[in-house]
Amino acid sequence: MSQSRFTNRNIAGLSRRRILQAAGASGITMVPGLGGVGWVHAQTKPAIGTWPAGSQGSSVYIAAAVPLTGTYAVQGADELKGWELAVEHINTNHPLMKTLAPKANKGVLGKKVELKSADSAAKPNQALQSAQTFINQNKVILMTGSTSSAVAVAMNKFAQREKILYMPGISGSNDTTGKDCVRYGFRQGFYGEMAANAIGPVMLKEFGKNRKAAFMTPDYTYGHTTTKSVLDYITKEGGWTVVTNQVSPLGTQDFSQYLTNIANSGAEFLINVNWGRDAVLSSQQAKQFGLLPKMTLVLPYQIPFIAREAGVEITAGVLAATDFWWTLEDKYPLAKQFVEAFHKKYGYRPEWGAENAYVSFAHWARMVTEAGSFYPPDVIKQFEKGETIPSLLGDVHYRPEDHQCVRPVVLVRGKAKKDMKNDEDFWEVINVVAGEKVIQKPDAFGCKPGDYT
Repeated sequence: MSQSRFTNRNIAGLSRRRILQAAGASGITMVPGLGGVGWVHAQTKPAIGTWPAGSQGSSVYIAAAVPLTGTYAVQGADELKGWELAVEHINTNHPLMKTLAPKANKGVLGKKVELKSADSAAKPNQALQSAQTFINQNKVILMTGSTSSAVAVAMNKFAQREKILYMPGISGSNDTTGKDCVRYGFRQGFYGEMAANAIGPVMLKEFGKNRKAAFMTPDYTYGHTTTKSVLDYITKEGGWTVVTNQVSPLGTQDFSQYLTNIANSGAEFLINVNWGRDAVLSSQQAKQFGLLPKMTLVLPYQIPFIAREAGVEITAGVLAATDFWWTLEDKYPLAKQFVEAFHKKYGYRPEWGAENAYVSFAHWARMVTEAGSFYPPDVIKQFEKGETIPSLLGDVHYRPEDHQCVRPVVLVRGKAKKDMKNDEDFWEVINVVAGEKVIQKPDAFGCKPGDYT
């Protein structure tokens, strides 16, 4: 329907519903006024990505390519629940969502939000294929899902090429908003450098200087960048020696060769950067080899469900950095609302993957509704204003230079079974560190985000 059909003479003959439908289809902004409805003709903008086709119907679609099988399946399933809950809350005006995205009103900009998902198995090619299918079939306007930073980096490049917004969910690599950042990508969660700068001072305070550490590192961007960040901190600030760094492929089942090397290294500390099922198996096998508790285990980038899966006899006393832990509900009212809603729907208390997923979608809904537009550059520029906005752990903001959310890092220590108040009380929060204190400068990791169009 062309804009020229809207005249003062024929507006009176249209129902309100038909006016809203026509306005949405034509890109006209409706402005309420005294005694009637005024019309502002939106500036004509060239088609880009899936815009405007993706926002012309009664619903808008979001796509999640998330691992539901393989090494990161347990963590991926938790993330997916966070996205599902966020979409439900966007569409139903849940009080928590109304706090995080006040202008969302039973959807965004008059559209119901619908989530499509597929199993990525933490494989970049599989994630890209799923995303392309959702673009072709559903004209998705936002993509999400990674858990593996190899997927996040690939999806970043894909999003920039396709000109469709992307928020990765879990992605611990420095590169995601560093050298592999893009204009169309935004990360809400914490990552290796932030984890290192938060947990490093605690390690040096508790364990002292000039100690010997062994690293276990998964062989991809998350592992390498997180290990480097932690290694740099403890060696430069504490004079620690890294006696060995054992690098293993994603999905390793038998860690015996790596653990043998660590056992012969003289290490006092085992810093395990492995993640998901790899972290569970490597930690269990380290105990079987007699390395634990002889060596002190540190998890610089905490793995959701590791205490449940590996056992509290392994995680008791262990230091870890994380995005969120559910007992923070005692300190933050919005965290309490989230934990209660999640627990009611899914029957367990959320891990940080679900929290990260939920808040990412809430922030997207906020930016779209504040911009008053689905046009991708408009939404991007709303993010880039860097305004202070709420999260479950207090106020945060997104940096325009690298599209990284400046948010707190939570430090936790594993509880012994005798100290657990319930069967999910695995960790004690020992500190919540302000993001500004642990984040690097925006240009430190080589971010050059690229163009809007």
